[in-house]
Amino acid sequence: MSTWLITGCSSGLGRALAEAVIEAGHHAVVTARDEAKVADLVELAPDRVLGAALDVTDPARAAAVIQQAEDRFGAVDVLVNNAGYGYRAAVEEGDDAEVRALFETHFFGSVTMIKAVLPGMRARGAGAIVNISSIGAQITPPGSGYYSAAKAALEGMSGSLRAELQPLGISVTVVEPGGFRTDFSGRSLTQSRTVIDDYAETAGKRRKERDTTHGTQPGDPVRAGRAILTAVESAQPPAMLLLGTDALTSYRRVLRTALAEADQWEELSVSTDFED
Repeated sequence: MSTWLITGCSSGLGRALAEAVIEAGHHAVVTARDEAKVADLVELAPDRVLGAALDVTDPARAAAVIQQAEDRFGAVDVLVNNAGYGYRAAVEEGDDAEVRALFETHFFGSVTMIKAVLPGMRARGAGAIVNISSIGAQITPPGSGYYSAAKAALEGMSGSLRAELQPLGISVTVVEPGGFRTDFSGRSLTQSRTVIDDYAETAGKRRKERDTTHGTQPGDPVRAGRAILTAVESAQPPAMLLLGTDALTSYRRVLRTALAEADQWEELSVSTDFED
């Protein structure tokens, strides 16, 4: 039995993962900005589940929730940074305040949580950190430049963090989901108020009023929750876990395209070295 702390459990992948963790018999600290939205999860196993209000952009509240978890269960063994939301805008359309808020949640909020749990994990020489990213960090679709950038920042940090923590017995896994049938493209999706007509055939096609993907995504969040649980409990958790056939297919396409372009420009790339 281990203790999992999961951010953003009110809906979507966070809720599905929380249910999988509880079903597996683990302790779970389930969080949301509004604690009432996770009350039903607590009721599934009141002796093993702690609900807490958490805004990941508030360092004081993050520290308090970690303390609550340690007081109740002794330690936090697995941290899952899942809290977040979508944001769509052409790069030129993006509102500066909205973009900064996006990074505060997805990147800086995750860093806040990681820093809060690491002292305990280092002291025990064990633990796991799971950062929920998106295949968008790889495919960078039009209209999702800022969201993709926030997730790419999370992934870059996670790679270095993994190298720093591996010798200490702590694993770090990035999860890249494809399209899952959650509220992500519905209630949880925000967008810029500014609309520039020149982007109508690129970023404009993916604005909420023109997007037809909500409710038709191929991914099952229940199966995703179980897959994350399986990966974390494996002997060697992966550095990256792709979720969904669409994510796997897209990732392979991105790698092939990047390699082909690197080969095409190889001569110019190597020409910049000092001559022997």
